Amino acid sequence: MKNSNFIEIIQQGENSAIEFKSADVKTDSLAKEIIAFANMNGGIILIGIEDDRTISGVSKEKNWEEWTMNIARNNINPPLNIGFEYIELKEKIIAIITVDKGKNKPYQTIDGKYYIRIGSTNRIASIAELMRLFQESGAFNYDLFKVEKSKISDLNSNKLDTYFSKYGVDFSLDKDKEKLLVNTDIMTEEGNLTVGGLLIFGINPQRYLYNSYIVFAHFNGNIISDELIDKQNIEGTIDMQVDLAVSVIKNNLLTPSKIIGLKREHSKHLYEDKVFREIVLNAVVHRNYAILGSSIRIFLFSDRLEVISPGKLPNTVTLEKIKAGVSYSRNSVILKYLENLRYIDKLGRGIPMIINETKKANKNVIFEEIGEEFKVTLEL
Repeated sequence: MKNSNFIEIIQQGENSAIEFKSADVKTDSLAKEIIAFANMNGGIILIGIEDDRTISGVSKEKNWEEWTMNIARNNINPPLNIGFEYIELKEKIIAIITVDKGKNKPYQTIDGKYYIRIGSTNRIASIAELMRLFQESGAFNYDLFKVEKSKISDLNSNKLDTYFSKYGVDFSLDKDKEKLLVNTDIMTEEGNLTVGGLLIFGINPQRYLYNSYIVFAHFNGNIISDELIDKQNIEGTIDMQVDLAVSVIKNNLLTPSKIIGLKREHSKHLYEDKVFREIVLNAVVHRNYAILGSSIRIFLFSDRLEVISPGKLPNTVTLEKIKAGVSYSRNSVILKYLENLRYIDKLGRGIPMIINETKKANKNVIFEEIGEEFKVTLEL
């Protein structure tokens, strides 16, 4: 990055990715800053810049690189790799620390505190935020958590009968149904249903998991403030949501047609059903169900379809990796049952297929991480 770019950055002030520190910054303070960036989306720390944006610089007598590297190794758990360089601004030496999005998060201080970056400040992660960090690391799967107050009577026995019959098990006659449900991760040993079990086999999952549904909205234009043509909440089990969402998308898409002779004949949609199905499947399978107060949103505009799902990509997964077919599992129970129900194959072929189909149609598809959400935008 050119020095002129850093002058512009300093003038803009601190934000979610930029932090200023004086040359007298303490070891513990710098460790907190590095941890907060690593636990979120990464950032840059400029040492030698005051809070009022004054360029004060650092002393040439101190080995700043060795000092910061020692902090990253000895004052952060697990140890972290960071980037370091010097630049000269207005005849002052500035030390620059580059912190990437952590691959082994959550990171903590040596006294066991987990920090996250919110705007231009750092704070200790809440229990819910810490849970999401551990979930991103693959340390546990939220869909194995128990759903408080749920019980076996909240399950659809007919659906269970149909499912287990494929494996030679007569669920309706099984004398030890609860043991079977526990062994298949549908129920916990305490008698509550798991998040995944309820979302796949529940009678009404939204009774307990209030935001586990899809919001669909169709706008007559290209911005969210345009006239609303259709809006509905798509509820039920995950497989039902996928089927209904694809049907709703198709019903709201204008079918192209042309006059042949004296008759108007409808032609096919721009994309096959499998494209819409795969986008919706990715949203429901990989969404972070630990994020409360947010649902999957499907927005249909005149020129595009947007599908927004709560939850960032896990630690080691990048946008480039998923485009290349790298698959990941945030919800092992949900993934297992949707595979058994023949909704997915777990081979990571979905996103490459979507990219290929958009190229065939001379259109684009965009995958983005925006804050705590993952967004797919499909050109129409």
